[in-house]
Amino acid sequence: MKQLLFFAFTAVTFFACDTIDVYEQTKPFPSHAWSSKEKLSFNFSITDTTSLYNIFAVIRHEDAYHFNNIWLNVTTITPDKKVTDQKVNLTLGNNSGWLGTSMDDIVEHRVLLTKFPVKLKGGQYTFSVQQIMREDPLQNIMNAGIRVEKAVQ
Repeated sequence: MKQLLFFAFTAVTFFACDTIDVYEQTKPFPSHAWSSKEKLSFNFSITDTTSLYNIFAVIRHEDAYHFNNIWLNVTTITPDKKVTDQKVNLTLGNNSGWLGTSMDDIVEHRVLLTKFPVKLKGGQYTFSVQQIMREDPLQNIMNAGIRVEKAVQ
C-alpha cells in the first residue's frame, strides 16, 4: 500500500510540473536565408487571465550558421491595441558550442524573450519578428517563430 501511495504521489508531482503549451508556430525559410525585409507575424488568443506566461523566440538553424547570436526586432500588439517594439540580442552559442538542442546539423533554440513570467490580458495578440543582423539575408536560418506557454508556479 505504501508503495502504491508513493507511486501515485510521484506520478502526480511529475505530471503537475509539465508546462502547458498555449501557442507555438514557426515559419520556414525554404532557401534557408532570412531577409531583413521579411517580417514574420503570429496571432494567438489568451483566455486564461489568471496564469503567468513565458514567451520564447524559436530559432532553428543549420550548424553552419555563422554567428553565436541573433538580433531581432519583436513587435507586440496587445488586445487593447498597445504596440511595443523590443530589440533583443539572443545568445545562441558560446565557445563550447550551441546552447540549443541539436539533431545532426540542425539546431533549435527556444530563448525567453522576458526575464520573468508575465501576466497577459485576455484577447488577441499579434507578435511580429524581424531579423536585424548586419548580414542580409541571414544565411543558414531554417525557421523562426514564437512560443507561449503557461509558467509553472
